[in-house]
Amino acid sequence: MMTTTVGVEEEYMLVEPGTGRLVPRAEKVRAAVGLEPFVTAGEIQPELLQAQIEVATPVCDTLDEVGGHLLRLRHAVAGAAEAHGCRIVASGTPPLRAALPVPVTDQARYRALQRQAPQLVAEQLVNGMHVHVAVPSRYAGVQVLNRIRVWLPLLTAMSANSPVWEGHDTGFASWRTVVFGRWPVSGVPPRFADDSDYDARVRRLLAAGAIGDTGQLYWQARLSENYPTVEIRCLDVQLRTDEAVMFAGLLRALVDTALRETADGIEEPDPDPELMDAAMWQAARYGLSGDLIDPGGGPRRAEDVVHRLLAHVGPALEESGDGREVTALVHRLLRTGTGADRQRHTMAEYGLDALMTMIVEAGGVP
Repeated sequence: MMTTTVGVEEEYMLVEPGTGRLVPRAEKVRAAVGLEPFVTAGEIQPELLQAQIEVATPVCDTLDEVGGHLLRLRHAVAGAAEAHGCRIVASGTPPLRAALPVPVTDQARYRALQRQAPQLVAEQLVNGMHVHVAVPSRYAGVQVLNRIRVWLPLLTAMSANSPVWEGHDTGFASWRTVVFGRWPVSGVPPRFADDSDYDARVRRLLAAGAIGDTGQLYWQARLSENYPTVEIRCLDVQLRTDEAVMFAGLLRALVDTALRETADGIEEPDPDPELMDAAMWQAARYGLSGDLIDPGGGPRRAEDVVHRLLAHVGPALEESGDGREVTALVHRLLRTGTGADRQRHTMAEYGLDALMTMIVEAGGVP
């Protein structure tokens, strides 16, 4: 069997080590990373705000490759940040804001975003993890989107790692999901008839002025405009690289399962849009600590929905050789909790300073 390739992007915040406040040093850090001998052009990318930086792995065939590249890139960025007096934070939101507004990166599309929605841009201090999984065509990619969308709330709950905002617990496991949901085109993607329908609807959004370019399609899963992939964007960035690897394996298996179901003529799920929105809100609110709305539309314990996902993708995990590793990591997640659970525990037990120390130190831990 030909291996389905996968690639991962991670976003980090830059913070001052003494205060934990955001610092706008992304351009200096990017330049310093560029001097590293083991980092290539395109692997370190700018983000909307100057207190953020993004890394992108090469195309990977195996989860070992994903983990190795993420560790290499995290260590490279962490070293460059330290050279400029700051640290990287792999959390979906920064526990503390900057003392002053963070400047926007000086690119035309970012300046246009700021003109369109200045307050949203000022508060877009959120870090995600994006997973690209190869698909054989845009048509196949749309079939995949239609089939995986019912699982996006659970994946959001499992990846929740952004409970703290401006020094206090928001009550949400993934506050990043709430912040991102305020843009005009966001949330769970709609169901599309085929790739022509997808493209026509995107053209209408552009013609209506709802978005300035396809980069503003902030759906939690979409077709990539640059690569032959489906891009899944619902995940908070993870504290640990092995958790990122777990999600890369799960999502590759989910896409492979959707492709197999399409080939076998299995009917697509078509839940009510309002139920999907409610499922996503519930996932962002509770993570794995409460009941979720499962893909069938009913309330169910989060752990039970996780086991249902494992059963759904199990054959694909075994076929790729990822079954043992991914299953073990998912079971560990159920035992130890999400990043949000660990952040909350640390802050409740030891305070905000201890939380800052924990998430800074977690940035490069395998």
